Amino acid sequence: MRIGIDYTAAVRQSAGIGRYVRELVQSLLSLDADNEYAIIAADGGATEPSLPGPGSDRRVAQWAQRISADRRVRPISLPVSDRMLAILWHRLRLPLWVELACGPLNVFHSPDFTLPPVRHAKTVLTVHDLSFLRLPDTAHPKLRSYLERVVPRSVARADLVLADSENTRQDVIELLHVDPSRVLVIYPGVDQRMHRVDDNETLQAVRKRYALPEYFVLGVGTLQPRKNLERLLEAYASLCCSACAEHKLVLVGREGWMSKPIFDRVRELQLQERVQFTGYVLDADLAAVYSLADLFVFPSLYEGFGLPPLEAMACGTPVVISNTSSLPEVAGDAALLVNPLDVVALAEGMRRALTDDGLRASMMERGLQRACLFDWAVSARKLLAAYGDVAG
Repeated sequence: MRIGIDYTAAVRQSAGIGRYVRELVQSLLSLDADNEYAIIAADGGATEPSLPGPGSDRRVAQWAQRISADRRVRPISLPVSDRMLAILWHRLRLPLWVELACGPLNVFHSPDFTLPPVRHAKTVLTVHDLSFLRLPDTAHPKLRSYLERVVPRSVARADLVLADSENTRQDVIELLHVDPSRVLVIYPGVDQRMHRVDDNETLQAVRKRYALPEYFVLGVGTLQPRKNLERLLEAYASLCCSACAEHKLVLVGREGWMSKPIFDRVRELQLQERVQFTGYVLDADLAAVYSLADLFVFPSLYEGFGLPPLEAMACGTPVVISNTSSLPEVAGDAALLVNPLDVVALAEGMRRALTDDGLRASMMERGLQRACLFDWAVSARKLLAAYGDVAG
């Protein structure tokens, strides 16, 4: 087969879907020795490096080299921004077929919600979540309006829709009225770099780099309403007068839309000296940050999958997680599940996970076992089989 993949998110987003696409494509190319690939990215006008770190930049030669040196892989850089492509493809709906850039394809895969014009190839579309429909008030109004128009059209055109979880699959079937036979679950995997870090020199270097406190509760994710951080702050504030008072709260992630109320809540609760925002943390440092934390908390209101809790488990850190959407499916019995709308329950879950040594030991053991079930190589094999089925 000749397979095209939209790699734009991997080039333009350092976390989230960008990480998902990088990991999936890398695993796919490592596994597949038979097919040819056209890896396409809208590389023009990018506002952040493709892969943060020394020497990274946005030039096609750089990101293409990171994908593969294999001659079966043809990297194609489109000299426009993803915003401009969205205007051309989805607002103006111009018939600018992807085949014009990469030639004939058997399959084209768009791993980021929207499907561009494709002339003859069979199409695969990944829908990571439908939070903009389930929780519309937590999405930026402009983004919500765009997704409400474009995602249903893309799903209707796709030959196969991939979902990150059974929960998301059911959302796609119910909310977008899709035949269940057209929706397939392929779970993401856990990055192999996510494992317990015991080397003291590495740990102390990362602690110093991000000025991390000695004892802390950790949250990871973009600062936005859906992550439910205001309730997390309220729950944490109630712990400051308990046996957990020595623990500070560290929140890792970039500022997203409508994040101002989070910072306002910190001031209202007078937590300025106890809550630390690190901003973006390099992927290479994340395992050490997870390992340094005494507890990982993920009180999100809705997730299509939720990778950070599994990463924390892989690093041997106990996890308190929401009992909503896909999160119970992902965590199984390895985490302490709580109602994310109940501040008292969230605080009590955090207190138990910090003070009950028996519970902590059990959660750590079960978390390590749970994280092993999610493997990018398994995901890539399922994806390759799906490409074959779609291509016939």
